[in-house]
Amino acid sequence: MISVDIEKKLKTYKGQQTLKINHQFTEAGVTKIYGPSGAGKTTFLKMIAGFIQPEKGKIVVDGTTWVGTEAGISLPPQKRLAGFVFQDYALFPNMTVREHLEYATTDQAWIKRLLALGKLETLADHKPLHLSGGQQQRLAILRALAIKPKLILMDEPFSALDPEMKTTLLKELKNLFDELATTVLIVSHNLPELESLNGDTFNIALNA
Repeated sequence: MISVDIEKKLKTYKGQQTLKINHQFTEAGVTKIYGPSGAGKTTFLKMIAGFIQPEKGKIVVDGTTWVGTEAGISLPPQKRLAGFVFQDYALFPNMTVREHLEYATTDQAWIKRLLALGKLETLADHKPLHLSGGQQQRLAILRALAIKPKLILMDEPFSALDPEMKTTLLKELKNLFDELATTVLIVSHNLPELESLNGDTFNIALNA
C-alpha cells in the first residue's frame, strides 16, 4: 500500500497554488492519474520518486516511510527503487539501447525479453539519436522495467506511439505488471487509451 498525505506549493499562471494529495493507492494494481494541464501531475510522481520534496507531509510505502517532513525523513531515490518513465524520456545520448538496460540489470535473459517486448531487438546497438520518438519512448519504458520494480511511475508514457504499437504494448505490459505484482501509477491526458489496463483513476487538482 502507498499512503500519501503531502502538500507542495507550485507556481502557476494563476499565481502560487498548493498541490494537496491525501490518498491510498492500491498495491499491485494500476492507478490512472489525470487532471488539467499544470495541476502538478508530474510533480506528484517526482515527489514519490524522491526527485522533488514536499513542503509538508508523509509518503509511506509498504510500511516504510519514504518521506516524513516532521521527522526529517527523505529516503534517497536510489533506495526507493522505483522505475520512472520520464515524459521527455531522459535517455543517455552516448549509450546504446542495450547499454541503457545493462546499466540497470546484468540479467541478459531479462534484457532479451525486454527488447522483444519493446520490439527493439534489431536496434539494440543503436543510440537514441538514431531512434524515432516512439522507439525512444519504448526504450524509456523498458529501462524503467529493467530493475523489475515493485513500483513504476509513468509520465505520459504512450504519447509518441502509433495506435497499433500502443495496443500491442499495453497488452504485453498488463501481463508483465501482473507477473511482477508491480504497483503502477500512470499520468495520462488520454484515459481512454488506457482502457485495457484495469485499475483505479485518481484526479489531481490544485488548491488556491
